[in-house]
Amino acid sequence: MARSSQAQHFANCRLQAEADWQAPLHSKMAQLLTRASESFEFEFKTPDLVFDQRGTSAGSARLQSQILRLNPVLLVAQPEVFVEQILPHELAHLLVHQLYGKVAPHGPQWQHMMTAVFDVVAERTHQLDVSDLQGQQFLYRCGCQQHALTIRRHNKVLRGASYRCRLCGDALQPLG
Repeated sequence: MARSSQAQHFANCRLQAEADWQAPLHSKMAQLLTRASESFEFEFKTPDLVFDQRGTSAGSARLQSQILRLNPVLLVAQPEVFVEQILPHELAHLLVHQLYGKVAPHGPQWQHMMTAVFDVVAERTHQLDVSDLQGQQFLYRCGCQQHALTIRRHNKVLRGASYRCRLCGDALQPLG
């Protein structure tokens, strides 16, 4: 069966990320691990780095398995942001978990790791352009504004689910 153009694009970006960015990301990770180890006088485990994150998330940290997942499509588009911001962000989650166990994902321990140890601004979300990754959007309305739902949420509405606006609390209704 032939791959969709989106799946082919993901596969191409994954190959490019592995070929062009694996070594620089591992080098940056080693620097950050050294800083953290010196700061906390603790020997951190080196996590595995994989390029399989899909969707609009730049990356994620698998705490139990110590795996950093990065989005190859976003990485290829803006690699310097990944080296300087995304990798430290996700690595901080893993190192905080190694030190403290279960804590708030972006709580004070994570913020300290980001700012004091890594010298990176502690932002919860990325500001990367994800417009090419977003699929078809379906417009809905509440009492105060218009909402764009993904095809997944739209299909759930068609099967009986309902969503409410976080601001006004009204149920979302399809436009048109």
